[in-house]
Amino acid sequence: MSRYSRMLLHLAHTLARAGAGHVESFVFGTRLTRTTQALKNRDPDVSVSQVVRDVEDWSGGTRITHCLHDFNRLWARRVLSGNATVLLITDGLEFSPGDELAQEMQRLHKSCRRLLWLNPLLRFDAFEPRAAGIKIILRHVDAFLPCHNLQSLTELAQRLAQPMQP
Repeated sequence: MSRYSRMLLHLAHTLARAGAGHVESFVFGTRLTRTTQALKNRDPDVSVSQVVRDVEDWSGGTRITHCLHDFNRLWARRVLSGNATVLLITDGLEFSPGDELAQEMQRLHKSCRRLLWLNPLLRFDAFEPRAAGIKIILRHVDAFLPCHNLQSLTELAQRLAQPMQP
């Protein structure tokens, strides 16, 4: 994921600055870090640099279940409305996925109107969801989309610009 992190932070910065409503941003590795304030600077490079400084576990691995639990417990009610679109950006490679991951994904999905999973592994034509974490997350999302190049991000922007279906 580290290969894509800066590009995706630029995406988050653009969404926050584009007037697309209220945008909250979090990153997770081994812990959850709120990055909303850091992405408010006009200059995207300054914002991204600030996020890298603020995130203590940058490129330190991933604990998806733990971070989703923290988000659901501490932040979901504060930052999500029933009409929110959540972009979950991860490769889905959880160390030991299980019932807890399914519970946290279900809870997250119930907290928003639309849950889109962006996964850079979809860049591979032969990608198959074999890992247990990927299979679990897939059961709880509205769409499973690539996020590895400008074309995939352009398609995402077009999808986000469309009105949500009832």
